[in-house]
Order: sequence, then C-alpha cells, then structure tokens
Amino acid sequence: MKVGVISDIHGNLVALEAVLEDMPSVDLLVCAGDVVGYNPWHAECAAAIRGEGDHGLSDEAAAMLPDGEVPTVMGNHDRAVAFDQAYGFNDMAAAAVDHARETCSDDQLEWLGELPEQRVVCDRQMRLVHGHPNDPDRYTYPEEYNPDMLGDEDVLVTGHTHVQGHEFFDEGLILNPGAVGQPRDGDPRAAYSLVDFDSREIEARRVEYDIDRVVDAVREADLPLRIGTRLRSGQ
Repeated sequence: MKVGVISDIHGNLVALEAVLEDMPSVDLLVCAGDVVGYNPWHAECAAAIRGEGDHGLSDEAAAMLPDGEVPTVMGNHDRAVAFDQAYGFNDMAAAAVDHARETCSDDQLEWLGELPEQRVVCDRQMRLVHGHPNDPDRYTYPEEYNPDMLGDEDVLVTGHTHVQGHEFFDEGLILNPGAVGQPRDGDPRAAYSLVDFDSREIEARRVEYDIDRVVDAVREADLPLRIGTRLRSGQ
C-alpha cells in the first residue's frame, strides 16, 4: 500500500493543487491537520478535503482526491476557526481566522469542529496526530522524535511545525510531511511525503508553485500581506 501524506494546507489552494498534480497514484491520501488558516482559500481547501465538488482545483489535481473525505485530524487553526478561538494567535493568524469564519460554510465549520485529534488508518498501521501524541498543540521537530512517541502503529504522522523530516526506529517510523501551504524550513516549495508499506520506504517531496498568485490573493482578501510574502522565503 502506498499512502500520500499531507499536512498544514492552511488555505493555500494553489500549493495544494501543485502537490496533487505532482503526486503519483496512491492507495490512500491522509492529512495531519490545519486545512484552514493564513491563506485565503479556506472554504475551497475544506471542500477538497471533505470531498465536496466546489473546490476549484484543476481536473488533474481533483483526480488525485478520493471519493469522499480525506482522513484528517484537527489542527490548532482548524479548531480556532471552528470555535472562534484565536486567543494567543499573532495578528496574521487571527486575521485569517476571522476571514475563514466569514468564508467557510456552516457545514464546513461544523466539520472542522468534529475532526478528531488522532486517527488510525491503514489497518492500524498508521496514526495521524497534529502536534504530538500526548498534546496536539506541542511543536515536535524531527530532531525531537523518539520511539516513545510510537504506540502500536508502524508509522506516526505529525504536522504543526511546518518542517519536513522523518526518523526510523526499531519500533517504527515517525514523519512530518512538511507543510503544503506554508513551509517554515527555508524551502518555499510545497511539501508532502509518500509512504510505501510494501517496500518500507518513505519519499519526502517538494513542489514549486505560483507564490505570486497567492500574494495577489492575500492582498485582494485584505489580509496582512506578510501572510503571502513570507512564502517566498519558506518562513
């Protein structure tokens, strides 16, 4: 079984489209949270991951989406948008929460609020969390990975840091596919990963996309411009 792993889309439909167009055929697509936030296409990204039809993706990208919902866990921005809780967010993140609540449908807000904090897929071989198995809001960078984070699963998927990385242990694999919509590891390209359970291999991939188009959309949405311009440096 080959699994496509994405995380931290953050309302960046342009980056999501580039990732899906680049992704080879997979048996399953999963998401480690933060579908919404920051960039202006919150509703469209939620529609794509929910399996709705009005997402605005190209036909090639849409063909990579499964019939029905992509297995997804709740990120901190998903929770903030669902429950209008931007406490502690910086000005950019808080402004995006307001924009997402204005543009997402009631059904989408309800869906975001019902996402689980953890999810087990692939016949219990893969566990999805957003931050850390013990704390969904904990930033856990690849250099902090340790086998104590693993349970019965073979693969633990994390997100939240926007930093791509993975580590193999005797007990299993821990990985962060990196951020689709807002990388923070110095590489501006959209990130995702492929996990092949048959060959026991992982491939971390990066994809270029039209960042200027995102900057223009951020400006048109009257969001803080740095939401878009920071994408150029992968920060």
